[in-house]
Amino acid sequence: MEKNRKIVGLCGSLRKGSYNAMLLKFAGTLIPEDIDFEIVSFDDVPVYNADDDTPAVEERPATVVKFRDALAKADAFVIASPEYNYSIPGGLKNAIDWASRGKDAPLMHKPVAMMGATQGMWGTVRMQTAFLPVFTFLNMNPVLQPEVLIAQAQNKFDADGKLTDEKTISLIKRKIENLINACKV
Repeated sequence: MEKNRKIVGLCGSLRKGSYNAMLLKFAGTLIPEDIDFEIVSFDDVPVYNADDDTPAVEERPATVVKFRDALAKADAFVIASPEYNYSIPGGLKNAIDWASRGKDAPLMHKPVAMMGATQGMWGTVRMQTAFLPVFTFLNMNPVLQPEVLIAQAQNKFDADGKLTDEKTISLIKRKIENLINACKV
């Protein structure tokens, strides 16, 4: 019997009403029912400190263990994130740092689909580019096409947080299909 596959979503914004949270929820609706989808939060993960992550330390902080365990169950990841200061938001990068350490790093060798929404004109292109060295270090399999760079997000979601832009919806559908195909390899 084949085990159910699982995709974990990470949102780079902790803000209430985040366009990226809306984007991630929409992406989750496109994942077939035979694949589990879970959005995992990192809002309680402490700032990375190597002193708390050495062989001499018996166990990492409990919130980190919980976060890493949730990621370890994933066959692939979807990350939806804004761009802060032309790069990866600090909270998301911190969580990735905790998940990248050790031989049991739960992100290693797994497919990942990156997307982002912003109210600005660049659609998170710099943030997504900033992730490429991280994916290389983790030997992840980034699903690069199609790029989902949602500019002027305030015009593409309605008042209820529903994505309404058909071109964007089409791109996200293709991105999720490509991620699922990457899981089969």
